[in-house]
Amino acid sequence: MLHKTANTLPNTVGVGYKPQHFSNILENAEPVEWLEIHAENYMGAGGRPLAQLRALSKRFPLSVHGVGLSIGGEGRLDPDHLARLKHLMSWLNPASFSEHLAWSTHDIHGAGAYFNDLLPLPYTDATLSRVCDHVNEVQDTLGRRMLLENPSSYLAFEESTWDEVAFLTEVTRRTGCGLLLDVNNVFVSATNMQLDPRAYIDAFNHDAVGEIHLGGHDEDEDDHGAPLLIDSHGREVADPVWALYAHTISVGGPKPSLIEWDNDVPAWDVLAAEAARADALLTQVPA
Repeated sequence: MLHKTANTLPNTVGVGYKPQHFSNILENAEPVEWLEIHAENYMGAGGRPLAQLRALSKRFPLSVHGVGLSIGGEGRLDPDHLARLKHLMSWLNPASFSEHLAWSTHDIHGAGAYFNDLLPLPYTDATLSRVCDHVNEVQDTLGRRMLLENPSSYLAFEESTWDEVAFLTEVTRRTGCGLLLDVNNVFVSATNMQLDPRAYIDAFNHDAVGEIHLGGHDEDEDDHGAPLLIDSHGREVADPVWALYAHTISVGGPKPSLIEWDNDVPAWDVLAAEAARADALLTQVPA
């Protein structure tokens, strides 16, 4: 089934919207040209959050990023959650919708358990079939193409029979979905599992990429003293991630690029400075 894309994000810089920045954005959003929201924050019936969102939707292209569908979960997608998401998408009509290649729900003795983390998956044929079924259900329900985000990983599963890039590429082939390439997640996963992040980027299906994410991470070490990076979204983008982003857009071309800063959110000028750094790199890449 073909799924529409209502409009498109510009190949420029966006930021994850936070209500404390509402006035700053209306006064002067430069260099930010589009905004992303988390779907679950706007599924209520009204109030100030929706009023602000309606105002922003008249001035900026918007991207909706879901964190609660549990695309990789073993059970069926939550029909109530999906219905609320459909309602939001229907009236907002954003330029893009994305979700994670992860799971966050599990059925325990008939009662649903919800986890605060986006948990990784083994890359097997069974997982592939389940993820594709869920992606198709989301796209059929929303009537639009969705983007699937690569995860941040801290370990590898012995039972995996696909590498991550091949797995994601096969999902796009079977479902027609696009991809959200999180460059920080690539760097975090590659460091934690001692892989080459540039090789991952070089192998990625850039033709399917509809959005790029950039965010901060925290540095730690495992029990053996090896580096361990945590995808925290709580600080500025690290220099090696900027370098990997520059390589990414040199390989795949300019894409809509988002600064994610979800924890310990800074003042607007700090976030805008991060956006300006991404903008400077984007403008160096031929269209």
